Amino acid sequence: MRTKFISIVISILPVLLAGITSFAQISPGELAKVHANLEGMSNCTKCHILGKKVSNQKCLDCHTELKIRVELKKGYHASAEVKDKECFTCHSDHHGVNFQIVRFAKEKFNHGITGFPLQDAHGKKQCTDCHKPDFIKDQKFKAKKFTYLGLNTTCITCHDDFHQQTLSINCSDCHDVKAFRPAPKFSHASSKFQLLGKHQQVLCIACHKTGIKNGKKFQEFKGISHESCVNCHKDVHNNKFGQNCIQCHSEQSFTIIKGSLNFDHAKTGYILEGKHQKVACNSCHKTKITGVLKHNQCSDCHTDFHNKQFARQGSSPDCSQCHTVKGFADFNFTFEQHNEGTFRLKGAHLAIPCIFCHIKGTGKNDTIWKFREIGKRCVDCHTNLHQGLISEKYYPETACENCHNETRWAAVTFDHQKTNFGLSGAHQGKPCRDCHFRKDNTGVARQQFKETPQTCEGCHADTHSKQFAKDGTTDCQRCHVTDSFKPASRFDHQKTLFPLDGKHKDVACGKCHKPVQNNGITFLLYKIKEFRCENCHH
Repeated sequence: MRTKFISIVISILPVLLAGITSFAQISPGELAKVHANLEGMSNCTKCHILGKKVSNQKCLDCHTELKIRVELKKGYHASAEVKDKECFTCHSDHHGVNFQIVRFAKEKFNHGITGFPLQDAHGKKQCTDCHKPDFIKDQKFKAKKFTYLGLNTTCITCHDDFHQQTLSINCSDCHDVKAFRPAPKFSHASSKFQLLGKHQQVLCIACHKTGIKNGKKFQEFKGISHESCVNCHKDVHNNKFGQNCIQCHSEQSFTIIKGSLNFDHAKTGYILEGKHQKVACNSCHKTKITGVLKHNQCSDCHTDFHNKQFARQGSSPDCSQCHTVKGFADFNFTFEQHNEGTFRLKGAHLAIPCIFCHIKGTGKNDTIWKFREIGKRCVDCHTNLHQGLISEKYYPETACENCHNETRWAAVTFDHQKTNFGLSGAHQGKPCRDCHFRKDNTGVARQQFKETPQTCEGCHADTHSKQFAKDGTTDCQRCHVTDSFKPASRFDHQKTLFPLDGKHKDVACGKCHKPVQNNGITFLLYKIKEFRCENCHH
C-alpha cells in the first residue's frame, strides 16, 4: 500500500511543478495590494473552496473585526441590505494591484444603514472629516492606512468635551445635532435650581461664567452655589434683615415686597384690606418705607374723582361713604340714600344702571360722571316723543307724568273726559294707538293728537254708503250708540216713511233691505223709494 501511494505522488509531482511555473496562466489576475500577501497557488484555498466560489466564512475568518460586528448584529454589514449578500458582490478581486477593493458612491451612500444616520450638521460633513486616525482609539484600526471602522457613536469620539468631564458625556441629553449652541434639550427645571420669575429672563452667561481650565476655554455649569440669594446678588440691606431674602422679595421682582419680614401693617393703625393689599409699598411710601403717612381719609392719598361735586362748605365727604377698598367701582351707595336726595328712584328707574343717568359726554374720551344738576324732568333724560303733537293745556311744561308713570311708559292714565271727545261705550276699552296713530301714504304709523277727527266717519267707514248723509255728513248717533254698532238701538222704524204694523213687525230687516251695488261698492239698501205691496209681494 505504501509503495502504491509513493508511486502516485511521483507520477503527479511533475504536473504540480509544471503548475507552479505556469501560475500566471491559471490565476484570473493579480490581487489588490491589500491582498498581496495571498498571492500564489498555495494560498488559493484561504479564500476559495476547491471547485467552488469564494466563501463568506473564509472572508470573515480573516476579517475578524467585521465578523464580530456581524455576529453582534451591528453596523453596515449586519444591516438588512447587506447581511445576506456574498462578500465578492461588493469586494471582488484579481483586478490588479491598484484596484480599489472598497469602493462605492459616497455622495449616494445611506449612512443610516450603519446605525448612525447623518442629520442636520452631520449631513454637511465629508467622510474624511470623521473617518480619520485622530478619532480612532483602537491601535489595530488606527494602524490601517484607511478604514471606516474604529469609531463609536459617542459625541466625544469626534468632539472635544467642552465641559471637561464635569457633566455627563451623553451630550444628546442637552444638545442636538443642529448646533452645539443653544442646548435645546436642556431644561433648568430638571436641575437643582429651577428658574422662576425674572430668573427666566437672565442670560446663562450671567450666572455660568466662562474662564480658562486646563488651557482651554471653560464655562462653569456644575458646583455653582445657590443656597442663598446672596450667592449671586448683593445684599443691599447689608445683612440688616438677615439673608433670607424670600421673606420679603420674590423672583418676580426685587422691588415687589411680598412680606417685608412678615411685617404686620395693622400695627401702624392702618389695616391693609381689599385692593390695598396688592399695592406696592413704594406707591404709598415714596421716600422712606418707615416714614409716617396721613391716612385718615381716602383723599390723603387719592384725588377727588368727582371734583368736589359732593363738597359741602368746601369740604368733600370721605369716599368710604359710597365706595369700598374692594375697588373704586365697587360702591355701597343704596337706593335709600339716593331717595334722600331731590330725585327719588321709583318704578323702572330702580333697575337703571347708574351710568345711564350719571355719565355725560359726547364721546369716549370726554365722558364724565355728573351728579349735580343733571335734570329732574322726564325730558331732561328722555326724548319727547309728543313734542308739538299734544295741546299745551293737556301737557303743561311737557310734564310726562300727566299721562305716564315710572313703572311702565305704555301704562297711560290720561283722563279723556277733559277733552272735547269724552270716551264712552266701546271707545273706553280701546288702546290710544287705535285712534291716535295713523299710517301715512308710506305705511309709517304717525302720531295724531291735535285735530283728531271727532265724527264717526273720521275713524269708521260709512257702511251705508252715504244713504243717511245730510250736507255730506252722516250722523251715526241718530241710530247707533258707542256700546256697539249693532243693533242700531236708537233707530225707530215708526218715524220713517214706512211705519211697521201688523205682520211687518215680525219680518227680518234683510227680507226687505237687500244688498245692492253702486260704483263697485256693495251695501244694504235702506232708502227704498216705493212702498207698494207688489214691490215686495208677488
